[in-house]
Amino acid sequence: MSKRRSTPKSGSAAKPAPRKKRKPASGAVRQTTRDPQPVTHPGVPTVSGEFLNREASWLEFNRRVLHEALDPRTPLMERIGFLAIFNSNLDEFYMKRVGGLKRQIEAGILTRTPDGYTPQEQLAMIRDMVQPMLAEQAACFTKELKPALAQAGIHLLDWEGLDAAGRDQAAAYFEANLFPVVTPLSVDPGHPFPFISNLSTSLGVMLQYPDPDTPGAAPPLNEEDPDAGRLHFARVKVPQVLPRWVRLKLGGSEDTFISLQAIIRQHLDRLFEGMVIKQVEPFRITRNADVERDEEDAEDLLELIEQELRDRRFARAVRLETDDQPFHPMNRFLMTELGLSDDDLYPMAAELDYTDLWTVHGAVNRPDLKYPAWTPMVPPRLLDADTNIFSVIDGGDLLVHHPYESFSASVERFIRRAATDPDVIAIKLTLYRTAKDSPFIPDLIKAAESGKQVVVLVELKARFDEERNVQLAQRLEKAGIHVVYGVVGYKTHTKTSLVVRRTSEGLKTYAHIGTGNYNAKTANLYTDLGLFTCDPRITGDLVQLFHFLTGRSRHRTYEHLLIAPTNMRSRFAELIDREIAHADAWNAAGGAKQDNAQATAPRITAKMNSLEDPDICRRLYRASNAGVKVELIVRGFCCLRPGVPGLSENITVRSVIGRFLEHSRIYMFANAGNPEYFIGSADWMYRNLSNRVECITPIYDMAAKQRLQTILDVTLADRRQGWALDAQGRYTQLRAPGEAVDDTDPVTAGTHRHLMHLTRRVAD
Repeated sequence: MSKRRSTPKSGSAAKPAPRKKRKPASGAVRQTTRDPQPVTHPGVPTVSGEFLNREASWLEFNRRVLHEALDPRTPLMERIGFLAIFNSNLDEFYMKRVGGLKRQIEAGILTRTPDGYTPQEQLAMIRDMVQPMLAEQAACFTKELKPALAQAGIHLLDWEGLDAAGRDQAAAYFEANLFPVVTPLSVDPGHPFPFISNLSTSLGVMLQYPDPDTPGAAPPLNEEDPDAGRLHFARVKVPQVLPRWVRLKLGGSEDTFISLQAIIRQHLDRLFEGMVIKQVEPFRITRNADVERDEEDAEDLLELIEQELRDRRFARAVRLETDDQPFHPMNRFLMTELGLSDDDLYPMAAELDYTDLWTVHGAVNRPDLKYPAWTPMVPPRLLDADTNIFSVIDGGDLLVHHPYESFSASVERFIRRAATDPDVIAIKLTLYRTAKDSPFIPDLIKAAESGKQVVVLVELKARFDEERNVQLAQRLEKAGIHVVYGVVGYKTHTKTSLVVRRTSEGLKTYAHIGTGNYNAKTANLYTDLGLFTCDPRITGDLVQLFHFLTGRSRHRTYEHLLIAPTNMRSRFAELIDREIAHADAWNAAGGAKQDNAQATAPRITAKMNSLEDPDICRRLYRASNAGVKVELIVRGFCCLRPGVPGLSENITVRSVIGRFLEHSRIYMFANAGNPEYFIGSADWMYRNLSNRVECITPIYDMAAKQRLQTILDVTLADRRQGWALDAQGRYTQLRAPGEAVDDTDPVTAGTHRHLMHLTRRVAD
């Protein structure tokens, strides 16, 4: 941080000409004007060698998210939602990944990535890739979506677009809701440069004392102030507690909005009475969230995380966003005070923060412009709400698929029944992320109050949920629940719960192992799988896992579960190597010519969020060269290069982006016609296999196996939401022949619509 000054470093005496006012968008554009073809890939680096760059691949994932906003086949209101998601994803990327790269550079770490990039080269590549995406985002919003929304009767206006009645309403809103709340902060010898919080939007204001000869002008407080004729900086924070788009009632329309920022900007004279406003520029900063942590020396992990949250709040800035009509003296001043360079400055051509658009998305009640409503179905075996869920599980393993099937009627019911069932004596649960108003918490508290033994592992290190989890842990402890914080040096990422229950045959354990968090909110947005079982092969291993998590048990042998960091990496290696051995035997026996060639062909199909682990990638390359067909479904970034002759020609990579966020992990190994299936919490990433506590469970039930294969088949057949990755790291959106959509056909309907159709059909 530089020495604080009362005035900008350069150009402070200048009197810049006022900027031209922006013209409101005009000329409604029909949604069908954009041809939904595969996007271009400006800034993508040239690729050679074994691996794709992780940061570039992640940015390509976010480009696919942006494409959902560009695609006119996406419902209009959902398109602005995808603009917000793209923005939110990018914020997190800069906080975590860019922040981490900058910390490496400051520490003098020059280690190259597996694809050969230094931290400095990656930062340059990121900027080259991001800027064209931001330009496309802005063009989509201003030239397509705002006119299309206006055509549909939804108006997002600036001040110039308001009539007299609208301005009167906005002015009244300012006086009633903003004037008492906003706090202008000036910078002068008595007021140092203010702390600016992460991802907050502010208005930077350049002020000047009026000419003393101006009639009625107020003089400076200090007549001898040498800066009386100079420009002075002040900052006005746009309140985060109020809706970022304010609804107005104009012409009988309920769907007219003006941004909170525009209202404040128009009324700055009320905040700086007696001063001359020379320049106004909105800006937004992003701070590093990659704060260093030393758990080994920590006596209290809870205290360490609380300190990290404080450190992160004041962490150094890594990005400055301004509008696209910069006032350079103000930008220079901000960059100097924040310790940023020119490469950290991002002019934004339209909105500074598209996540504000969620206000509009939530406020507008137009079902015709959104995805058709979907209510998760109750799994058929759970339709009778009066049946004890433990009796259902006694009847055989139960696989549930969210959000197609109800989280409330399955997972919440499992915990709720465990809390009230008089035969249940113990409940053990891992919580990585959960909803603010999670129903699990009161259920667990009731269970503890009734005398049951309740143990909850709360992962304090869940990125960006640390504060909520700290509060949750403290609340549970106050209720008498035994709370543990996991294993030192590892994040506990498992999604597991265990219930111990008395039966006529003695104690019996029941388990839920999932791919997603115990979070009722995200269960309606993310696709996840969960297995309910009382199979002692699985529950026995899970009992051992909880002893390891809560009591530092040194048990390291798991016969059925794949547990990281213990046996998961080696078990996946064995499964891949086994498929290679099957391929060698299959090829030697002329397998392709056999009558049952399709059933016994060597194959690996794996679905996950991200793929990066170098050892796994190299084993998959060996499998490809041995003749194993490897089908990968990777929603996010993928560092493996598919389709390279002599390296990966038998490997394909697909990605599905759409209404729901693909979050389930499924692993299938053909095993010479006796396929094995696994689900769980881990991706094929180094951190998941080596630096986290993860749980993957085998699936033994035949009906559950068939259901998992259906999910994989549907996803691979998708020509509506599906994308294919090439060897250079570029994605092409797959296209079905013709434009007709048939919900019974995954090719044209896409993964999400078709799986909703299948779920309805089973329920009917």
